[in-house]
Order: sequence, then structure tokens, then C-alpha cells
Amino acid sequence: MTSVAGLVLAAGSGSRFGGPKAPVLVDGERLVDHAVRCLRDGGCEPVVVVLGAWVGEVPRAEVVVNESWAEGMGSSLRAGLQALESRTDVYAVLITLVDLPGLTSAAVARIVDADDEIVVATYDGERGHPVRLARRHWPDVIEFAVGDEGARRFLAGRADLVLIEVGDVATGTDLD
Repeated sequence: MTSVAGLVLAAGSGSRFGGPKAPVLVDGERLVDHAVRCLRDGGCEPVVVVLGAWVGEVPRAEVVVNESWAEGMGSSLRAGLQALESRTDVYAVLITLVDLPGLTSAAVARIVDADDEIVVATYDGERGHPVRLARRHWPDVIEFAVGDEGARRFLAGRADLVLIEVGDVATGTDLD
């Protein structure tokens, strides 16, 4: 196993925002394309994007359509991890949300390069995305990912969780 996959969760309807965020242009680039670029340039291969409320073409990524996107982020996380399960060359996944215009490839690379099994990016000490999970943890994360809950319950209170500061090279503010 030789690679860290990238996983972009982009299936939501963006109800607080007023519509799906994936196709929204920020500084001339769709948010979904920005996320894929950051993951690829930061060292992720392959990159999987989970779409749902909005479905479209995403260059340089494998698209997974989550037909159950309305159930919440948990269903998208499950769909993305299940799509990667057959990739025997992938030993970890780096998960991010589509609505982080301040994410950078430098932040992604810092998380990709970590030697730890469970890594969470922090911005000035506050937890955020991306989150990196070794393959052996995927079944547990899939079990915990229900409704609007992603990996939060899986990560809660874990002694083996490593926090890595990336606030000097990125911002973790979401589009909402």
C-alpha cells in the first residue's frame, strides 16, 4: 500500500448557504475543483469526490454519487470510504469538506506526511479539516457515520489522535 487517498465530501444541499456549494465559484474556481487541486497538489492519489444534491463533472477526480445524500454527511462519508475499500494501494484517506476556500496544498501535505494513523488539522488550536485516517479504522468510522455526524464520535476522546497545526499555511473557515 503506497498512497494516501483524498476524499472530498460535497453532496449536501447547502441549505444554510442557499444551494449546493460544490459548483460555487470563489476567486474564479469552483469550490469542488479547489478542493481536488489542493488534495492532488498536497500528495493525495486517488481523489474521490462524493456528490449528491448537485451532480456534475469533476476533472482529476473519481466521482461517487451518494443517492442518500439527504440523510446527512454520514452517508457521504460512508459512500466515499466504501468506494475506496477496493483500492488495495491506499493505506490511508485524507477527508475534507468542499466548502473550505482557505484550504491549501501545503496544509494537505503536512497532514499527508504525518506518520500517525489518526490525524486532525488544527487552525490556531481549533480542530478542523482535513482529517487523516489509516485504513484499519475505516470500518469503525463507517459504523459511527450516521445522519449529519461524520467521524466526530469516532474521534472523540481517542488517545491516539494527533493534532497538527496548519493555521500558518491555511484557514479552516468554511463558506457558511
